[in-house]
Amino acid sequence: MNRLFYSFLMISLVIFAGCNTAELETKTALVYPETAKVDTVDEYFGHPVPDPYRWLEDDNSQETASWVTAQNEVTFDYLERIPFREKIKSRLEELWDYEKIYAPTKHGDFYYYYRNNGLQNQNVLFRRSEEGEEEVFLDPNNFSDDGTVSMAQTSFTTDGSMLAFMISEGGSDWRKAVVMKTADQEIVGDTLIDIKFSGIAWKGNEGFYYSSYDKPKDGSVLSGKTQRHKLFYHQLGSPQSEDKLVYGGDKQPRRYIGAYTTEDENYLVITAAESTSGNELIIMDLRQAKPEFLTVVDNFDQNHYVVANEDSRLLIHT
Repeated sequence: MNRLFYSFLMISLVIFAGCNTAELETKTALVYPETAKVDTVDEYFGHPVPDPYRWLEDDNSQETASWVTAQNEVTFDYLERIPFREKIKSRLEELWDYEKIYAPTKHGDFYYYYRNNGLQNQNVLFRRSEEGEEEVFLDPNNFSDDGTVSMAQTSFTTDGSMLAFMISEGGSDWRKAVVMKTADQEIVGDTLIDIKFSGIAWKGNEGFYYSSYDKPKDGSVLSGKTQRHKLFYHQLGSPQSEDKLVYGGDKQPRRYIGAYTTEDENYLVITAAESTSGNELIIMDLRQAKPEFLTVVDNFDQNHYVVANEDSRLLIHT
């Protein structure tokens, strides 16, 4: 990524140096649409804090839509007049147009790896056995006609017989999860919906853990608050409405909750956080008939993650 960024930067500098940007700006004087101000003031700790643009937070209002349209007209009118814009685009395409193959991982009898022929919007997931031929396993470029549906992440069962993969529509953080058998790519159960900021932690081949928030019911999913993360368990073959709440919600109101299993799948490791740094660490012994929470770290001072385990001994990186 850094190499691509610096390539873009150097190309831009070379091209910009040969163009008269001052002349461009003179011919395209920017006149921005007026942004209305409202008399909104909040008080925090005894101090009044004006918020004159509060009305723009309503992304469903006609006023906001009209403001965005007017801003876009100014922006794209300027961008379309830049004479060297197409040169930058062509040069970047030339630099990026080479085959990319990524490191493989083995699941079951197959090696899976991503490949991009050069300018594909999304990497294609291939697989091959030690003796077999290479084959396309999943091509996210075919998920939608306009290329706006992407594959967000994948998670295989330990034996490689099943795969759960998430898809994102239009770049949204709200995702769906699809489960399939890797042998014949048969879809297993229903597609799970409304998953946000989550991984997938398999429990054998029976089901998996995932995290999400309550999706805002009123207003936009873009501006609605998502504060209390929840960890669920999904049993394969059952509807999502029957998924069991494992951790979070009103009892443990954490902003972020994640989960993963140890390599032997004996322990479920739960991380809970109130911000993007520092987490509580909780484990559950999944071998127990009624597993209970065991809190290993009960504060948010540092980051803590279970790296590995040997039986009941856990190696924790902190």
